[in-house]
Formats: sequence, C-alpha cells, structure tokens
Amino acid sequence: MYFDVDNMLIEQELFEKKFVCNLTSCKGACCVQGDAGAPITYAEIDDLENNLSNIIPYLSPEGKNAIEKSGVFYMDVENEPVTTLIEGKACAFSTVDDNGIVKCAIETAYLDKKSSVNKPISCHLYPIRIKKLHEKRVLVFDEWEICNPACELGENLKIPVYKFLKEPLKRVFGEEFYNDMCLIEKDMDSIKN
Repeated sequence: MYFDVDNMLIEQELFEKKFVCNLTSCKGACCVQGDAGAPITYAEIDDLENNLSNIIPYLSPEGKNAIEKSGVFYMDVENEPVTTLIEGKACAFSTVDDNGIVKCAIETAYLDKKSSVNKPISCHLYPIRIKKLHEKRVLVFDEWEICNPACELGENLKIPVYKFLKEPLKRVFGEEFYNDMCLIEKDMDSIKN
C-alpha cells in the first residue's frame, strides 16, 4: 500500500519497518558492497567537483587514485551516474576508521565544516530509495541482508525507518513533507487502535 503526499507515493513499509543503523555490526558495508557506486545526481557531481579540494584530505590513497583516474563518477549499466569505485568494489569516497568502520569522506569533511557539500542523497536516505512508478516518484524501503542488524536494532528501539531518516528526509523534501509523514503514522496508529 502507498500513501500520496505532494504527488509522491510513500510505501507503507517506511512506517511499519523498523531501522537504526548499527555500524558496530555491519561496519558500514553498504559503502563497500553492491554492484555499482552510489546513485548521484548531476547537481551533486558539480558540488563534489567544486568541493573536491576540501574532500581530498579525507580520502584514502586508493580513493584518491581512483578519483584521479576516473573522476568522481561513472555511468552504470543503466546509464545513470554513480560514484566512482576503487577497483570495482568500495566507493572511492569510503574510508576506514580506527575501529574498522567504513565512513564517508564527503560527510566527514562536511561535518568538520571543511566542505559545503554533504554525502549524496542516495546515501543519506538509505535504506529509502526513490523509484519511479508510472509518472510518480515513489519512496520505498530497500531491503538488503547486510542491514539485518539495523532492522533488529530498530525493532528493539521501536524506531520506524522514516523517523530514523528524519534529517535526510527534511534535507530532500522539506519540513512540511516530513510532518505529513508523521501525520500518516499517527493516522495508521489510530486505525490500529
């Protein structure tokens, strides 16, 4: 079932599924596994290229080499732009901290106030993906086995996917859109009771 908010469909699972990233368990595997880089918009490519000198100090040597050779993105099999990979595996912007947890160099530079650009929307919103259904955009829950620890933690803490992703949802769609999502959950709860 889907809910329509501002001409966008929202999958019911975003309210029912529970999710809280559990980096101590997954170690940031979503940045290193998969079959392509992270989806990225052309506006984000421009922002990355304009801020690259501020992000470079946060990159691993392998990430720097990959970006020097290929740039910040490539076109995937569906001819969509995605972040550059290191030898076809990890995102070129991924780094590993002292605890073995993969972090995003773009986000780290942003949080350190060294860069004005945050990580790509597709990463910030994950596990929500923006898909197309007919002519409408649809927000869906992307189920991936590496996120099982996040689903378990979310279940224990009773935090729905959309609430965990409050900040990126507001970043992309605005405060009013997020508030409308809160109203949907409230309506769902009143129907259950």
